Amino acid sequence: MSLIAHYCQKCLAANPLGQELCSECGTPLMLIVERAATRYEALESRAFSEEHLLERISALENRLGRLGERVERALDLLLQQAQNSHFDRALIKALVGLLTDEQIVEREKLESLWIGRCQKDAEEQLESERREVLQHRILAAYSGHQREVFQKLVDEAFLFLEEEQNAKAQQALQRAARTDHNNGLLQYYAGECLFKSGKLHQARVYLGRAHELMPSDQRVSLLLGLACADEGDVERAKSLLSAATNLGGSSFAAHYGLGRVFVAESKWRQALQEFKLALASKVSPEAHYVLGCLYYQLSRDVLATRHLRKALELDENYSEAFHVLGLIAERSGKRDVAESYFRQAGTGKTKRKANANQTARQIPAPPSNGVVPFASKKLVSGGDRRLAEAVRRDALTACTSGAFDSF
Repeated sequence: MSLIAHYCQKCLAANPLGQELCSECGTPLMLIVERAATRYEALESRAFSEEHLLERISALENRLGRLGERVERALDLLLQQAQNSHFDRALIKALVGLLTDEQIVEREKLESLWIGRCQKDAEEQLESERREVLQHRILAAYSGHQREVFQKLVDEAFLFLEEEQNAKAQQALQRAARTDHNNGLLQYYAGECLFKSGKLHQARVYLGRAHELMPSDQRVSLLLGLACADEGDVERAKSLLSAATNLGGSSFAAHYGLGRVFVAESKWRQALQEFKLALASKVSPEAHYVLGCLYYQLSRDVLATRHLRKALELDENYSEAFHVLGLIAERSGKRDVAESYFRQAGTGKTKRKANANQTARQIPAPPSNGVVPFASKKLVSGGDRRLAEAVRRDALTACTSGAFDSF
């Protein structure tokens, strides 16, 4: 019985099976193994073909070996990093425990701040990636004859955004938008940046142009609808916000905007329905608060109190909710209870009594909205600043998240 040998692919010397290097020339032995007799049985053409395949297989094996070594080194590094992370986490937990035991920090507050910071970092990363995509698409959509000027303006605007110089970024975007009136995506993004800064009047101009170019886009309808509602253009606001909810799904901002428009028209039933949909879209202190305010306006104090208390369960420092609870108690004749709520709200009402040593400046004012957030002529940005910020933030989140299809 003939012995099986491992032949060197370079000098064809026979080597024992299991040997890694050729005993004659020192070449690393590869995968091909054959009996000695088979080397002389094949035709010349077949031998040439097999020799070519042998070289290729040997080269692939060599590369595979190097890749395996790199993977092993990478796994070692990952294991080392995991061990370091474990030790760091153990150290941090011990430090937090010590500071908590010494009553220097509050564990719940620290965890809340840490979670908030992680969420903020993740949102900033997603926003950076979104800006990069938008920049490329805006440049690709340009069809004018001054591409270099246009590209310079757009690049400058996005660079300012990356550096958080929002005022300069808005100016550069507006100049770029004036250069290309037919670039719907640019018109929209210029309006979105202005909307984000609370400049709804200016945002309406660019969002209006974007709507003419992209009439079926849900983002444009949502932001433009809120901007129109803020300026009292109720009919257009209702049309746009209804389109946004029909095309892009439900959102707190859209339903609140519609409800606020119906309140301005004294259509209480429709307003109540929209505020309930706003709460169903996003359970939040602001959603419960606005329902409580509406029920207060309708003199349905039991339901108003229920929603205001739910708002306080979600945020115990919601001073506006305490203020409206004080108004409900005052209307019921419970002066002491009302005074307690007003003190918690920081309004110190009780008929605005002031002694001789108090000046008008020293008497606390209502949190931010006087009585309820329905008195201002600015239907979105006016009155209650916290509620206006919540609506603006939810609208922008709906425009940048998976709530709507991407551009």
